[in-house]
Amino acid sequence: MSQLAPSLQDTAAPEGVCYGCGNDNPHGLHIKSYWHEDGVHVIAEHLPDAKYCGWPELVYGGLIAMLVDCHSNWTAMAWHYRMENRETASLPRINCVTGNLGIKFIKPTPMGVPLTLRAKVEGDVGRKTRVICEVYAGDVLTAVGDSVFVRVDTGQLATAAHGLHPTPLA
Repeated sequence: MSQLAPSLQDTAAPEGVCYGCGNDNPHGLHIKSYWHEDGVHVIAEHLPDAKYCGWPELVYGGLIAMLVDCHSNWTAMAWHYRMENRETASLPRINCVTGNLGIKFIKPTPMGVPLTLRAKVEGDVGRKTRVICEVYAGDVLTAVGDSVFVRVDTGQLATAAHGLHPTPLA
């Protein structure tokens, strides 16, 4: 992983406000995702703060789910840019949302150990992209995400989220 290059978040959404991966969220985690040198995987690293402890000395499972969600979503978006032969900074911006988030916890994830997220696109049908994301504490696989992300128009998404419909619903 080359951290000398700007992250996907820095190039595609520098004004992002997501708690997990937004640059402009002052309280957020500021997750950074990068294409791996293998050209297949997208990698992120994160060292959980002590406030994200679940059981004594173990990372809270909800934090692991959030890391998998944000990182997998960026993997899906980065993949769409690649499939269209576009740079991540190009417009119009590609956005995806979580359609289904699946997490399998394999082993307890210890606190104080840097986590590596390793994700790749497993399949794509239309606007839906399946992403598999492995979470490692050091060299130990502790969780696997198997999730689906849906490519969206953010204007339509905001309208629908606030209950505003361009035409009356039948």
